[in-house]
Amino acid sequence: MTLLGRPTAAEGCHDQHLERSTFASRTAEEIADRGRYDFPMRRVCILVAMLLAGSGASPARAQELPRGQLIEAVGCLGDASQTYALYLPSTYSPDRAWPVLMAFHPSARGRAMVEKYQAAAERYGYLVAGSNNSRNGPWSVSVAAVRAMSLDLGKRFTIDAQRLYLTGMSGGARVAMQVALGSDTIAGVIASSAGFPDSQPRESVAFAVYATAGNEDFNYVEMRSLNRTLRSPHRLAIFTGGHSLPTDAVALDAIEWMELQAMKAQRRPRDDAFLDRLLARRRQEIDASVSAADSVRLLQAVVADFTGLRDVSVEAATASALSRQEETKKALAKERSSDEAEVRALSEVFDLEGQLQDFDRRVGALGRLRQRLSQWGKQAAGPTESPERHRARRLLGAVTAGAGARVADAEYRRLLEQLRPSP
Repeated sequence: MTLLGRPTAAEGCHDQHLERSTFASRTAEEIADRGRYDFPMRRVCILVAMLLAGSGASPARAQELPRGQLIEAVGCLGDASQTYALYLPSTYSPDRAWPVLMAFHPSARGRAMVEKYQAAAERYGYLVAGSNNSRNGPWSVSVAAVRAMSLDLGKRFTIDAQRLYLTGMSGGARVAMQVALGSDTIAGVIASSAGFPDSQPRESVAFAVYATAGNEDFNYVEMRSLNRTLRSPHRLAIFTGGHSLPTDAVALDAIEWMELQAMKAQRRPRDDAFLDRLLARRRQEIDASVSAADSVRLLQAVVADFTGLRDVSVEAATASALSRQEETKKALAKERSSDEAEVRALSEVFDLEGQLQDFDRRVGALGRLRQRLSQWGKQAAGPTESPERHRARRLLGAVTAGAGARVADAEYRRLLEQLRPSP
C-alpha cells in the first residue's frame, strides 16, 4: 500500500486542482514517484490511533461545550493556533464511548464539513470535528492539523477507538485517505470528489470507503475508477452537481452505510429495525431502476452489504443472471469505454499544453487547443441536460481549474478564462 512521496515543489500541494495530471498521467515514472511514503504523515496516522484510543482522560472538559449545536471554533489544548468546528450530539455523555468523524476541507472550512453531517450525527450519535486549519497546500499544514485535532478530541471526549471515521472534500478527501492508509484502526472514510492521495485506485484497503461525486465533477471518472477497482467494502454515490460536497441525502446515506458496515464488522450491536428499513429502501431503488447496468450494480451492492445480515439470495441470483445478459455486458462496456475516452481526451490536452513552451510547435498546439476547448465550451453550454453536456463540463472544469499551476502562456490562459465553467 502506498502513500504520496516526499513532496517536490510542485507535488507539495495536495490541491485537487494541481493533481489533474496524476490521474491522466503521461508517464509511468510520474505515477511511481508518487508511490513513495510521506513519512511525516505516516507518523501522524499512527498518532491518530494512539491519541484517540486514549480518549476520555479528562471528560469533564467536554462539560464546557454545548450539545446539540454547531460550535465554529474549539481551540486545541496545547496549541491555540489550531481550531476545529464541532458538533456534539444532544445526547452526548462521557459515560460511554462515541464514534467520531474527523473532517477536512480544501479551504480549511471546518464549519462546512460539520454542517454537512450534523443531522446524520445527531440521528446516529457521532461526534463530528472539522479542522479549521487543514487546507490545500504543503502537507505539513495538514499534518499539524491532524495531530492537534486528534490529540484534542482524545483529551476532551470519550471516543470509541473501534469507530474512528474520516471524511474530506477534494484535497481534504486525499488527507483523509492518506491518514487511513497509514493506520490499521480507521473504520471508514467518506471521500468526496477525490480519492487516494496519488489518485491511483487500489483493489483492497483495510477500511470501508464511501465515495461521492457530482455528475459534472472533474474527478467523476477518478471516483468511478476507484469504485470499479476496489474489492474491499465500498460504495459510490453520484449526485446531480459539480465538484462539491454531497447532497444532504447522500451525506445521511454515507453515515447509514458506515453504520451498516460497523454491524457487519461487529463494531456495534446489530439493529434489526435499522437493517430492515435500509434493505427495504435499497430494494425500492432496484425496482425503480430503468438501466440494466444500474440494476446489476444496485443488486450486487445489496448482496455485498447485506450478506450475513439478511437473506439476499434472490438479489444474488438476479444479479448473476442479469450480468450474463448481452445487453448488460454491452452497457457496462460502453460506460467503461466512455470513461477511458474522457481520460484520453484530458491527457491529450495536457500534451498540447506542454507543446506551448516549444517555439516551433506553439502556434499549432494553440490552434488545436482552441478548437478542442471551444467545442467542449459549446457542448457545456447546451440548453438541455445530456451525457455530452456533463462530460464537456467535467473536462472544462479539469482543464481550467489547474491551469494557473501548469501553464504560463498568456494567450492560452485568456482562452481558458473565457471558457471557465460557472461555479
